[in-house]
Amino acid sequence: MRGTERISSFIESLETERPQYLEDLETQALQDAVPIIRKETQQLLRFLVKYHKPQRILEVGTAVGFSALLMWEASDRQAQITTIENYEKRIPIAKANFAKCGAQEQITLLEGDAAEVLKDLQGSYDLVFMDAAKGQYSAFLPEVLRLLKTGGLLITDNVLQEGDLLESRYAVVRRDRTIHARMREYLYELMHSEVLDSTVLNVGDGMALSVKK
Repeated sequence: MRGTERISSFIESLETERPQYLEDLETQALQDAVPIIRKETQQLLRFLVKYHKPQRILEVGTAVGFSALLMWEASDRQAQITTIENYEKRIPIAKANFAKCGAQEQITLLEGDAAEVLKDLQGSYDLVFMDAAKGQYSAFLPEVLRLLKTGGLLITDNVLQEGDLLESRYAVVRRDRTIHARMREYLYELMHSEVLDSTVLNVGDGMALSVKK
């Protein structure tokens, strides 16, 4: 599409202002080369949380806490959020960010490998945001489906892998071929699942939206 970057910039300019703490956290994350969700992804995630009105949110992949705080803010600071992170260096930073914003009572960070942490979780969640190790999405999916309530929304980020997913595995650099294959398998699972209705959107680095039947 002609002028895609200009169109994206124009759409971003229409967005209402975010709280300053989110602006500051995004700036710091970008300076520290910490991957956070892209602008287009932020907009859609805020919209979905605002109108889906989840009371309980599960996030797989915390990083420094930006997306958890974005969802907390979009829920009018009402949602209870459980977020999982395995990278030890980012855990204290995320916890400090939650405390600084006064969200520590509503955002619970669980430390460890999501594949193991998910097995110990009980209850059901209205919304699950998947943004962790891309090659592990399929491994996480059975437990995520167990925890997602009927009518609940699963949002999966980075499913198009910078466009690599469109290419043959032989056109992808060797180190990325495993992730390429696993992401294709994951999307196939979503689109052919008997318990999910799913769609894939060309937003940010690709987002898959799935509703549990």
